[in-house]
Amino acid sequence: MAQSMTLKRTSSRMLDEIITALEAAGTEQTRKIYRRHGAREPLFGVSFAEIRHLQKQIKRDHDLALGLWATGNADARLLACFVADPRRMTERDLDAWLADIDYYVLVDVFVGNVASKAPGARPRAERWIESDRDWTAQAGWDLVGHLASDPDEDDALFERCLARIEREIATTGNRTRHSMNAALISIGVRSDRFTDVVIAAAGRIGPVVVDHGETGCVTPPAIPYIRKTLDYRAAQAEKRAAKTAENRN
Repeated sequence: MAQSMTLKRTSSRMLDEIITALEAAGTEQTRKIYRRHGAREPLFGVSFAEIRHLQKQIKRDHDLALGLWATGNADARLLACFVADPRRMTERDLDAWLADIDYYVLVDVFVGNVASKAPGARPRAERWIESDRDWTAQAGWDLVGHLASDPDEDDALFERCLARIEREIATTGNRTRHSMNAALISIGVRSDRFTDVVIAAAGRIGPVVVDHGETGCVTPPAIPYIRKTLDYRAAQAEKRAAKTAENRN
């Protein structure tokens, strides 16, 4: 069993030490799981828990992130996404990293931790969703989903995206379909203005079929997922209101 990683130093000069720690933490079982999800060699097979354990020690080190990414190692690139400084990523940097990615898990991690937090997320999303490359379009729709949670974003963006999702989801790339469906859900729970419109669109779209390979992953049906999310939010709001009333008494 792999041992939890502990670093003596966490500067960009310690790239070799970190790669050694990653290699020691890898397991064949985790490598098998990652391969089923599309990861390719070089690959150590370090669990996400161990990646996050190491990230907490490093915190933010952009120079180190660049070094980790340059190794081409799948685990090192996962860690790079967690320790990179999004504010220091140019559009050219972001495009270059995304061009290197060829499996969906790393796309999701890259978008969630780097691309969504770098300045200019909206034009980046609009640009990436135009790509014919499945991984790039996936990243663009991942970004749309992140933007939908920002109440300050202009609703016009999501109106255009909703129309496009309904029009194109059946004919796009495999991973793009999955991310479009996730964006559809995110738009549906964005505000009351969108909920009924999105549910109607999801009904017209019907089941979204995505090939998840030899994994247990699924693409959730949008309508029940939206309703479940909204029911959960309503229940949480009721609990907060009850707690507030209790404190006042």
